[in-house]
Amino acid sequence: RAVKWLAHVPRTNFSQGALYEIGSALSFFQVRNYAEEFRAALQGKKIAPSRETDDGGAGEEAPGEIDIEETGADQIAKLISAKFKGHGLATLVEAILKAQGYTTYLSPEGADGGTDILAGSGPLGFQTPQLCVEVKSGDSPIDRPTVDKLLGAMSKFGAAQGLFVSWAGFKQNVQKELAPSFFRLRLWTQKEFLENLFANYDRLDDELKAELPLKRIWTVAAQD
Repeated sequence: RAVKWLAHVPRTNFSQGALYEIGSALSFFQVRNYAEEFRAALQGKKIAPSRETDDGGAGEEAPGEIDIEETGADQIAKLISAKFKGHGLATLVEAILKAQGYTTYLSPEGADGGTDILAGSGPLGFQTPQLCVEVKSGDSPIDRPTVDKLLGAMSKFGAAQGLFVSWAGFKQNVQKELAPSFFRLRLWTQKEFLENLFANYDRLDDELKAELPLKRIWTVAAQD
Protein backbone atom coordinates (compact mmCIF):
# COMPACT_ATOMS: atom_id res chain seq x y z
CA ARG A 1 0.00 0.00 0.00
CA ALA A 2 1.21 3.49 -0.79
CA VAL A 3 2.02 5.61 2.26
CA LYS A 4 1.90 9.39 2.54
CA TRP A 5 4.22 10.65 5.30
CA LEU A 6 2.58 13.63 6.96
CA ALA A 7 5.25 14.66 9.49
CA HIS A 8 8.51 13.68 11.18
CA VAL A 9 8.19 13.91 14.97
CA PRO A 10 10.80 12.74 17.53
CA ARG A 11 9.61 10.02 19.91
CA THR A 12 10.65 12.26 22.80
CA ASN A 13 7.75 14.61 21.98
CA PHE A 14 5.21 12.00 23.12
CA SER A 15 4.18 10.78 26.55
CA GLN A 16 5.16 7.25 27.56
CA GLY A 17 1.52 6.19 27.39
CA ALA A 18 1.27 7.33 23.77
CA LEU A 19 4.43 5.39 22.93
CA TYR A 20 3.00 2.28 24.58
CA GLU A 21 -0.13 2.56 22.44
CA ILE A 22 1.79 2.65 19.13
CA GLY A 23 4.01 -0.24 20.23
CA SER A 24 1.57 -2.71 18.68
CA ALA A 25 2.99 -5.68 16.81
CA LEU A 26 0.27 -5.21 14.18
CA SER A 27 1.02 -3.53 10.87
CA PHE A 28 -2.34 -1.75 10.87
CA PHE A 29 -4.12 -0.56 14.02
CA GLN A 30 -6.09 2.39 15.42
CA VAL A 31 -4.79 4.84 18.02
CA ARG A 32 -7.59 5.44 20.54
CA ASN A 33 -6.50 6.57 24.01
CA TYR A 34 -3.82 9.06 22.90
CA ALA A 35 -5.22 10.16 19.55
CA GLU A 36 -5.17 13.84 20.59
CA GLU A 37 -1.40 13.74 21.12
CA PHE A 38 -0.86 12.51 17.58
CA ARG A 39 -3.31 15.01 16.09
CA ALA A 40 -1.46 17.79 17.93
CA ALA A 41 1.88 16.51 16.63
CA LEU A 42 0.63 16.76 13.04
CA GLN A 43 -0.23 20.41 13.72
CA GLY A 44 3.24 21.09 15.17
CA LYS A 45 1.91 21.39 18.72
CA LYS A 46 2.61 19.65 22.00
CA ILE A 47 -0.16 18.82 24.45
CA ALA A 48 0.15 18.05 28.12
CA PRO A 49 -0.16 14.27 28.70
CA SER A 50 -3.50 13.52 30.31
CA ARG A 51 -3.26 9.82 31.11
CA GLU A 52 0.21 9.45 32.56
CA THR A 53 0.56 7.91 35.99
CA ASP A 54 3.24 8.84 38.53
CA ASP A 55 5.48 6.01 37.42
CA GLY A 56 5.45 7.10 33.78
CA GLY A 57 3.08 4.36 32.59
CA ALA A 58 -0.22 4.75 30.85
CA GLY A 59 -3.40 5.35 32.82
CA GLU A 60 -5.32 3.27 30.26
CA GLU A 61 -4.54 -0.40 29.92
CA ALA A 62 -1.18 -0.79 28.18
CA PRO A 63 -0.57 -3.37 25.43
CA GLY A 64 0.00 -6.92 26.60
CA GLU A 65 3.56 -7.03 25.29
CA ILE A 66 5.89 -4.10 25.96
CA ASP A 67 9.33 -3.80 24.41
CA ILE A 68 11.38 -3.16 27.55
CA GLU A 69 14.51 -2.23 25.58
CA GLU A 70 12.63 0.31 23.46
CA THR A 71 10.87 1.73 26.52
CA GLY A 72 14.19 2.16 28.31
CA ALA A 73 15.72 3.88 25.27
CA ASP A 74 12.72 6.24 25.13
CA GLN A 75 13.17 7.19 28.80
CA ILE A 76 16.91 7.78 28.30
CA ALA A 77 16.25 9.88 25.18
CA LYS A 78 13.78 12.05 27.10
CA LEU A 79 16.32 12.58 29.89
CA ILE A 80 19.00 13.57 27.36
CA SER A 81 16.57 15.95 25.63
CA ALA A 82 15.82 17.62 28.95
CA LYS A 83 19.37 17.88 30.32
CA PHE A 84 21.66 18.06 27.26
CA LYS A 85 19.88 20.35 24.81
CA GLY A 86 21.94 22.58 22.53
CA HIS A 87 25.63 22.77 23.44
CA GLY A 88 25.06 20.10 26.09
CA LEU A 89 24.57 17.43 23.43
CA ALA A 90 27.92 18.40 21.89
CA THR A 91 29.62 17.87 25.27
CA LEU A 92 28.08 14.41 25.43
CA VAL A 93 29.25 13.55 21.91
CA GLU A 94 32.73 14.78 22.82
CA ALA A 95 32.73 12.52 25.88
CA ILE A 96 31.85 9.51 23.71
CA LEU A 97 34.69 10.33 21.30
CA LYS A 98 37.14 10.67 24.20
CA ALA A 99 35.98 7.28 25.48
CA GLN A 100 36.73 5.87 22.01
CA GLY A 101 40.32 7.13 22.29
CA TYR A 102 40.19 10.48 20.48
CA THR A 103 41.85 13.68 21.64
CA THR A 104 39.29 16.45 21.19
CA TYR A 105 38.70 20.19 21.01
CA LEU A 106 35.18 21.40 21.84
CA SER A 107 34.18 24.77 20.42
CA PRO A 108 32.83 27.26 22.98
CA GLU A 109 29.08 27.72 23.11
CA GLY A 110 27.88 30.01 20.31
CA ALA A 111 29.23 30.42 16.77
CA ASP A 112 31.53 27.47 16.06
CA GLY A 113 33.06 28.28 12.66
CA GLY A 114 31.38 25.31 10.99
CA THR A 115 32.19 22.52 13.42
CA ASP A 116 31.41 21.78 17.07
CA ILE A 117 34.21 19.30 17.78
CA LEU A 118 37.64 18.55 16.34
CA ALA A 119 38.87 15.04 17.12
CA GLY A 120 42.12 13.25 16.30
CA SER A 121 43.61 9.91 17.23
CA GLY A 122 46.59 9.55 19.53
CA PRO A 123 47.66 11.36 22.74
CA LEU A 124 47.94 14.76 21.02
CA GLY A 125 45.32 14.19 18.33
CA PHE A 126 47.86 14.34 15.48
CA GLN A 127 47.24 10.81 14.20
CA THR A 128 44.56 9.68 11.75
CA PRO A 129 41.62 9.54 11.61
CA GLN A 130 41.04 13.23 12.23
CA LEU A 131 37.42 14.35 12.36
CA CYS A 132 35.27 17.45 12.13
CA VAL A 133 32.08 16.86 14.10
CA GLU A 134 28.83 18.83 13.88
CA VAL A 135 26.07 18.27 16.46
CA LYS A 136 22.43 19.37 16.15
CA SER A 137 19.94 18.85 18.99
CA GLY A 138 16.88 20.46 17.38
CA ASP A 139 13.57 18.81 16.51
CA SER A 140 13.82 19.23 12.72
CA PRO A 141 15.53 16.67 10.44
CA ILE A 142 18.71 17.98 8.82
CA ASP A 143 18.72 18.73 5.09
CA ARG A 144 21.46 18.25 2.49
CA PRO A 145 22.73 21.89 2.40
CA THR A 146 23.37 21.76 6.16
CA VAL A 147 25.40 18.57 5.77
CA ASP A 148 27.33 20.15 2.89
CA LYS A 149 28.47 22.90 5.30
CA LEU A 150 30.23 20.25 7.35
CA LEU A 151 31.95 18.94 4.22
CA GLY A 152 33.18 22.50 3.62
CA ALA A 153 34.40 22.77 7.22
CA MET A 154 36.38 19.54 6.76
CA SER A 155 38.35 21.21 3.97
CA LYS A 156 38.81 24.35 6.08
CA PHE A 157 40.25 22.42 9.04
CA GLY A 158 42.16 19.87 6.97
CA ALA A 159 40.18 16.90 8.29
CA ALA A 160 39.85 13.84 6.07
CA GLN A 161 36.67 12.57 7.75
CA GLY A 162 33.58 14.04 9.36
CA LEU A 163 30.74 13.04 11.67
CA PHE A 164 27.32 14.71 11.71
CA VAL A 165 25.15 13.99 14.75
CA SER A 166 21.49 14.97 14.43
CA TRP A 167 19.13 14.19 17.31
CA ALA A 168 16.11 14.55 14.98
CA GLY A 169 17.68 12.58 12.13
CA PHE A 170 18.05 13.55 8.49
CA LYS A 171 15.69 14.19 5.61
CA GLN A 172 15.04 11.17 3.42
CA ASN A 173 17.20 12.24 0.50
CA VAL A 174 20.33 12.91 2.58
CA GLN A 175 21.53 9.33 3.06
CA LYS A 176 21.00 8.47 -0.61
CA GLU A 177 22.70 11.60 -1.98
CA LEU A 178 25.74 11.23 0.27
CA ALA A 179 26.74 7.78 -1.01
CA PRO A 180 29.77 9.28 -2.86
CA SER A 181 31.00 10.61 0.52
CA PHE A 182 30.81 7.20 2.23
CA PHE A 183 34.56 7.12 2.95
CA ARG A 184 34.56 10.71 4.26
CA LEU A 185 31.40 11.18 6.28
CA ARG A 186 29.27 9.37 8.86
CA LEU A 187 25.77 10.35 10.01
CA TRP A 188 24.47 9.57 13.49
CA THR A 189 20.76 9.76 14.18
CA GLN A 190 19.41 9.35 17.70
CA LYS A 191 19.66 5.57 17.22
CA GLU A 192 23.40 5.53 16.41
CA PHE A 193 24.09 8.11 19.10
CA LEU A 194 22.45 5.94 21.78
CA GLU A 195 24.22 2.81 20.53
CA ASN A 196 27.60 4.54 20.88
CA LEU A 197 26.63 6.01 24.26
CA PHE A 198 25.70 2.59 25.64
CA ALA A 199 28.86 0.98 24.21
CA ASN A 200 31.11 3.58 25.87
CA TYR A 201 29.13 4.57 28.97
CA ASP A 202 31.44 2.79 31.43
CA ARG A 203 34.40 4.85 30.13
CA LEU A 204 32.74 8.25 30.57
CA ASP A 205 34.03 10.39 33.44
CA ASP A 206 32.22 10.14 36.78
CA GLU A 207 30.91 13.70 36.69
CA LEU A 208 29.12 13.10 33.40
CA LYS A 209 27.76 9.75 34.57
CA ALA A 210 26.35 11.52 37.62
CA GLU A 211 24.42 13.85 35.28
CA LEU A 212 23.23 10.91 33.19
CA PRO A 213 22.82 7.98 35.59
CA LEU A 214 22.20 4.71 33.71
CA LYS A 215 22.36 1.05 34.65
CA ARG A 216 22.21 -2.22 32.74
CA ILE A 217 19.47 -4.76 33.37
CA TRP A 218 19.07 -8.39 32.38
CA THR A 219 15.85 -9.68 30.86
CA VAL A 220 14.71 -12.73 28.95
CA ALA A 221 15.36 -12.43 25.21
CA ALA A 222 12.27 -12.43 22.99
CA GLN A 223 11.41 -15.89 21.68
CA ASP A 224 9.87 -16.60 18.26
